[in-house]
Amino acid sequence: MRELVAGAMAQARVVYALSLRETRTRFGQHKLGYVWALLEPVFWVATFGTMFLAIGRENAAGMELVPFLTTGVIPYNLAVGTADRVSVAVDANKSLLFYPHVQPLDLVFARVALELATYVIVMIVILGAYSLWTGSFEIESVLMTSFGLVLATMFGGALGTVLAGMSVLYPVVQRIKGPVMRPLFWLSGIFFAANMLPSNVQEWFLYNPILHCTEMVRDGYFAQYHARGASVGYVLVWTLALAFVGLTMERRVRSRIQLT
Repeated sequence: MRELVAGAMAQARVVYALSLRETRTRFGQHKLGYVWALLEPVFWVATFGTMFLAIGRENAAGMELVPFLTTGVIPYNLAVGTADRVSVAVDANKSLLFYPHVQPLDLVFARVALELATYVIVMIVILGAYSLWTGSFEIESVLMTSFGLVLATMFGGALGTVLAGMSVLYPVVQRIKGPVMRPLFWLSGIFFAANMLPSNVQEWFLYNPILHCTEMVRDGYFAQYHARGASVGYVLVWTLALAFVGLTMERRVRSRIQLT
């Protein structure tokens, strides 16, 4: 038991150090730094907000526009952004594998942790600024909102692990993953809520696990919204299945990664 605890603590220190390194590599080399992580979601919220106002749709499903869009953009970015960054985590940091304590999965965990921390901070900043502007702040369930964000991150990390393993065997995966995943932008509930869709359309859209995460975040944030179609179990099944495939592939390609 002592050896197990000591090993877990050693891995935690490695992941923490790698996360700090990723933070400096990703944000420290640019003048804007962390501001860029904030600007991208703000851009999407402003773009869709302007479109909604232009067509006279100020509130979506009875929810305030800025929080509605923010609770759509952040879960989507957590899922897809984490998958994208995890998929290249090993390839971008192969030199670190020469250190005996660093394993490919440590690189994955570090990027997952950084993505979650970054977008949680971004969400707090956007919604906090909006609350200061409006003079009111209400959130129905911090636990449900946080759980939806964590589920989106876990799903993205599991998907990214599969893509990382496939990329070692088939490098073309890195070229086609963008076009393949791009339709998720329109299917993940960024600018619509599942309850707004006709039942026959909603059934098809809910095959997308990211939409379930978005619905859970909105269910937790807005008191007046209840995500009838969201399923924690569905997202967990997807996440566990992808994690199993990804970890199996990681074991399969680990020697090839270390040799290269």
